[in-house]
Amino acid sequence: MTVLDERPAAASLDFLSLEITSRCQLTCPSQCYAEAGPTRGHGGMTAEDWHRLVDEAAALGTSTVTFIGGEPTLHPQFAELVEHALRVGLKVRIHSNFYKVRAEHWKLFEDPRVSVATTYHSDTAAQHDAITGRDGSHAATRASIAEAVRRKVNLRVAIVDHGNGQRAEQARAEMEALGVTASVDQVRAVGRAVGALLPSTSSLCGRCANGKAAILPDGRVAPCEIGRFLATGSVRETSLAAVLASPEWEQARASVPARASADPCGPDCGPSDDSSSGGGSCGPMG
Repeated sequence: MTVLDERPAAASLDFLSLEITSRCQLTCPSQCYAEAGPTRGHGGMTAEDWHRLVDEAAALGTSTVTFIGGEPTLHPQFAELVEHALRVGLKVRIHSNFYKVRAEHWKLFEDPRVSVATTYHSDTAAQHDAITGRDGSHAATRASIAEAVRRKVNLRVAIVDHGNGQRAEQARAEMEALGVTASVDQVRAVGRAVGALLPSTSSLCGRCANGKAAILPDGRVAPCEIGRFLATGSVRETSLAAVLASPEWEQARASVPARASADPCGPDCGPSDDSSSGGGSCGPMG
């Protein structure tokens, strides 16, 4: 069967993910796609660089920017960048581990133009904390989820199933009992989850670079967060439009196999659930 590549032109950009930091309170030793952690930094991009990227995205017709990490709320200019994106007319998605939520960030999360995603691993503290690598993360994240529900935040939850008896379905049921949209996905072979192997495009859903891109903390541009091993170009050296129009970007884009159908990526990064046609959720797990 021949699969027609119906992806839009390379320079078309509907959704842009901004990975503004590699710092995170958690280590997620067996799953973090970005290999983030408490000792990692914010990368080479300055606050001014990120402001410029938001403006460029708006000029390119982007509808939604996603702030990810690491834990994006740890970036010192996080709130300022979210407010700037809203000010120029973009919708905002935020991927937070919900380990700790500052009081001033709740107002951002409550904005109707903002949606928030988090990851919850098990209905038992021991399993959840083992996956995140931090004792107490289960209680802290669950409390933040309950507070988000109370505040009527537009929230969705991803459960990344590692197998081996993980209580993923029980975690989903618990979230749905709280009134939260929750979905389950399997760990993808990217970042820490890949082990000693090399990452492969077989881990991708086929929709990377389909009107989407991700900016990594060092300024490189990737087809999506999961497809970070295909990153090319740098917005520290040239404009985002120039990277998207480059032969190197087209080569990276062409290396992602177009599929007639595919299991969606995990619900923590969102290419397919960002698309105007819907069709599930897709995203980085970590």
